[in-house]
Amino acid sequence: MGISENAAYLKGLFDGYEIDKNTKEGKIISEMLVLLSDMADKINALEADNKELHEYVEELDHDLGEVEEELYFSDDYDDDEDYEDYDDLNDDEDYDLEDGEFYEIECPSCGEIVCFDDSLEVDELVCPACGEKIGGIEICDGNCAECEEDCE
Repeated sequence: MGISENAAYLKGLFDGYEIDKNTKEGKIISEMLVLLSDMADKINALEADNKELHEYVEELDHDLGEVEEELYFSDDYDDDEDYEDYDDLNDDEDYDLEDGEFYEIECPSCGEIVCFDDSLEVDELVCPACGEKIGGIEICDGNCAECEEDCE
């Protein structure tokens, strides 16, 4: 039995017991039953609205999932488009590319070009394409004996 049915049942009991509505207790019970009935109607309306909103949110979530699928997992997605506006990226005060040195190496396992900066430990560098650890990297500071010309 739902909340509206319970309110109606209590009103029926009140009427069935023929409680005098002119007594103090009868007036209070009668007004409480009216209040209870109004509250049941409001709760039913809220439950209906909640169900409608839930269905709408589920539909939005589904649509958003399709958009994300199209944007992030599309076969024709071109990563190079993300980097066309290098000047915009460089203008960002929170992201300054000139704070450190950047290096590119070719992964010996898969041949992918891996970029990293001087904040990373070169002994712990892992190729993002194949997941293999890249070892044996030496970064020249311009003062090594192997350099015939100034590297800096």
